[in-house]
Formats: sequence, structure tokens, C-alpha cells
Amino acid sequence: MTTSPFIDINPNLRILGTAHVATASVEAVRHHIAEYQPDIIAVELCKSRHDALTSDRRLDKEGLLKVVKEGKAPLVLIQSLLAAEQRKLGLDEGQQPGAELIAAVEEAKAADIEVALVDRDIQVTLRRAWKNMRFREKYRVLTSLLAQDDDDEEAPDVNSLLNDSDLLSSLMEELRGFSPGAGNVLIDERDEYLATKISALSPEKKVLAVVGAGHLSGIENYLINDKCDINRIEELQNLPKKTVMMKVMPWAIPMLVMGLMAYYLSTGSDIDMVQFFTVWTIANAVFAAIGCILARGHPFAILTAALASPITSLNPTLAAGWFAGYVQLKIAEPSAEDLAEFLKLDNLGMFWSNKAGRVLMVTALTNLGSMAGAWVAAAGLLGGFGL
Repeated sequence: MTTSPFIDINPNLRILGTAHVATASVEAVRHHIAEYQPDIIAVELCKSRHDALTSDRRLDKEGLLKVVKEGKAPLVLIQSLLAAEQRKLGLDEGQQPGAELIAAVEEAKAADIEVALVDRDIQVTLRRAWKNMRFREKYRVLTSLLAQDDDDEEAPDVNSLLNDSDLLSSLMEELRGFSPGAGNVLIDERDEYLATKISALSPEKKVLAVVGAGHLSGIENYLINDKCDINRIEELQNLPKKTVMMKVMPWAIPMLVMGLMAYYLSTGSDIDMVQFFTVWTIANAVFAAIGCILARGHPFAILTAALASPITSLNPTLAAGWFAGYVQLKIAEPSAEDLAEFLKLDNLGMFWSNKAGRVLMVTALTNLGSMAGAWVAAAGLLGGFGL
């Protein structure tokens, strides 16, 4: 069996580093539980991921509808993209991501050992990472995830990664170099969060912490040098606050359009109001429809996107994608099999071929198209009427 790296911080605390896709990591977890005999097993899971892994929770139609209504389609798509990339490695090993964490929880339950969830909520992590990334970084991440892997370069062996700490460190630094903003959240912040949560566990009890091997050195640094501050947990759990610009931006276009209308009516300007509304309607409808078409939406969903966008663009509390996604969900309703298969996403083409994935794509791309259409319409109105 390949030896997974571990560190004994003190006689009552052992940190085990694993690869979330390696068969050897599952075996290592079982070996260390039997050999170390911990009182508490801390796992790199938040409650939502724990529930999903241990209860075999499935995506249902109500859950999909809730995602559409709450405007979380882009977040779910990004999370699915990242999971798909990780799953590619997992399939080579015959394991799904998180298999060793499931093993740790199952072994703990079988031996009546306390389980501690020490990771930050996945949605908080993703939102903070996205917030910290510059536009260029976001573009590079999305294009790299969506790009087809056409080269013949052999993927690194996960067991080799576990045995080579220098290689693991270089991979982590490569992520930081690729996206400093995301690297800070996905590496540094999580190192601190995991270490702080682990340090807060009862010091009188033996603790075995199961974490990703890439976080091993960072967690060790916080624990050995006593740098953990429990007061930082609340700050690290906060969702990023919207800036004044971000709060104002959604209202900029509606205020501009309404302002132009008020100006024309109050000054009695010789403006063709039919042309005014035609420019606004066509630009919004066309771009929203294009977004829905790119998502391969149903014709009725495309029509809904075109009809809704000119109206929803004037009301930031609504979104054309919500309506188009709802129509897509009702007309091309995903089956139970579609919903289950989407959670096992191992091919990016499933975003379009899978009915559940297509609902999310219709919602996200229609919203993106509607947003683009509103800006194009505003620019056309300003330019076309000499303002």
C-alpha cells in the first residue's frame, strides 16, 4: 500500500494527508484509524458536502427549480465544472472524489467515534474565490475548464503526488500563479480555517484529521507556530460584501432608460418614441435569445427569453433567465435518471446533452445575453439620439 503523508503535531493530534481520488488514500484512512485509535476523526468536509456524500443525496426537480429561482445557476455550473475536472482523475483510480472522506466517516460510525466537520462551506469558498479573482483570471479559469483536453500528455499518478511533497507544493504554487485571487482563498484561507477548526477540538482527546495532502504543510505551519485565532473563523465564513458599484450597477441601465424617457417627455424633444422602444426591445430580445440558443434551449424557452428580457432588464429584481429556465424545466422536464446522472458529471458535453444541465445552461446564458442586450440597447439609445 502506498504510504500517505501524515504529521504528528503532538501525541494527541495526527494530520493525515490524502488525495481525494486515490484508492491508496481510502486504505490509508482505515489503516490510521485502526493503528492510531482516535477519539475524534476530523474530516475536510462542510455540512452540505457531508450530507451529500453520506446520504447519497440526489438532485430533485424541486431543488433544480430552487436553483433557478434563487439565481444560483452560475454557481452550480462552476462547482460542477470543478467537480468534473477532479472526477476525471478519480475515474482512473476507480474512486469518486471524497471516497476517503466517506471511508473515514463510515469507519467512525462503525467504531462509534465522534466525527468533526472542519471545512468551510463550499459555497462560501467558491463565492469568496470568485470575488477575489480578477476578470482575466475568471476568463482563464473558465476557458481552461471548458477546453477539450486534446493532448496526449499523461496525467500525473496520484500515488506519486502523495509520495512527492515537493511536487504537491509546486502544484499548489502553480494554482497561485495561475490565479492569485483564487489561490489565496482555496489554499491560504482554507489552510488557516482547517487548522483553526482542528485546534479548537478537545485537546484531551486523540484527534485524527483527514485532509487533502496539498493542505498538509500549510495546516502544520499554523498549528506548530500557534498562529490559529478562533476569532478569525467568523471573518473567514463571511460572504463577500457587494461594493457600492456592484449595488448600483444593476440599476444603472433602468435609471438611464427611465431618465431618457423623462427627459424627452419633459423637454418636448422631437424624439420618435416608437424608435426608442424598438431599439430597446430588439437589442434585449435578440441577445437574450442568442444566449438561450447557445444553451440549446427549447424553442419555447428561446421565445420566453426574447419576450422577458426587454421587461426584466428594467427591473433588477427579475431576470430573463429565470423565466426561460422555468419554461425549459417544464417543457423538457428532466427525468430522475437525468438528475442523478448530472451529479455524476464526467463529460462537459453533459451540460448540453443532460436535461438538468441544460436547464442550468439556459438560465445562466439567457441572463448573460439579457445583460449584454441591455448594455447594447443603452449604448444604441445614447448614440442613436445624439447624446
